[in-house]
Amino acid sequence: MIGLIFGETDFPNKILKTVKIRKIKYLIIDLSTSKKFKKDGKSYSVSIGQFGKIINILKENGCKKVLFAGKVNKPNFSKLKLDFKGIYYIPRIIKTSKIGDAAILKEIIKILAQNKIKTENSLKFNPELTLKKGNYSKTKPNSTDQLDIKKAIKTLNSLKQYDYSQGVVVRNKKIVSIEGKGGTRKLLEKSKSKKFRNHGVLVKFPKKKQDLRVDLPTIGLKTLKQSKIAGLKGIVVKSKQHIFLDKNKCISFANKNKMFISVK
Repeated sequence: MIGLIFGETDFPNKILKTVKIRKIKYLIIDLSTSKKFKKDGKSYSVSIGQFGKIINILKENGCKKVLFAGKVNKPNFSKLKLDFKGIYYIPRIIKTSKIGDAAILKEIIKILAQNKIKTENSLKFNPELTLKKGNYSKTKPNSTDQLDIKKAIKTLNSLKQYDYSQGVVVRNKKIVSIEGKGGTRKLLEKSKSKKFRNHGVLVKFPKKKQDLRVDLPTIGLKTLKQSKIAGLKGIVVKSKQHIFLDKNKCISFANKNKMFISVK
């Protein structure tokens, strides 16, 4: 039995499909704001502040392992529904939330571990959703693109340990925008250029000292399309440290629009 702790995005749907095909026993802790898994008979809709309920559900069903997938938005702590254990644990969560989103996840994993519940890698059932080092498009980064990529990687490496940024856009060796709380979509909206078309790169790497079992940078067809609208030439991710959705569609779109998909 595996406990699937799901948030937003399409990634949880991919995992659930694989789990069902492989007939693995599961239950879902649905933390999505839209309660997108409410139709599944094995789904439990809970608040992130109901730690007692979450832990009880897992233990009552013999779940000693969990897997996180999908984005869990930082809650409004003043409006959270709290149970007894939630009241006990929430000060720790609030304290770490001031450091960043990555710190919140690490703290939740610690709380689960203290209750003898192990966190598995998000890609445990879907290793095909990550790419190895190489270029996956007909278009390859040229020497100018490589300078932009180098600048982007250096910028991400210089960020603070618990910064929420996983992405940066660089064009002509200049930092155009760094990912903020609005995520990749907002980052790309701010990176639009009327002057430059098919110039610049989006680099998405895990946060510094990130727990690679959870919250990996995610790329999909929407990201490619938004990058195209922003006038970028390509996307770069880190080998086996990302989630790549709709891979074939993304490669086809990149080839059609003379963009590159590169894995470092």
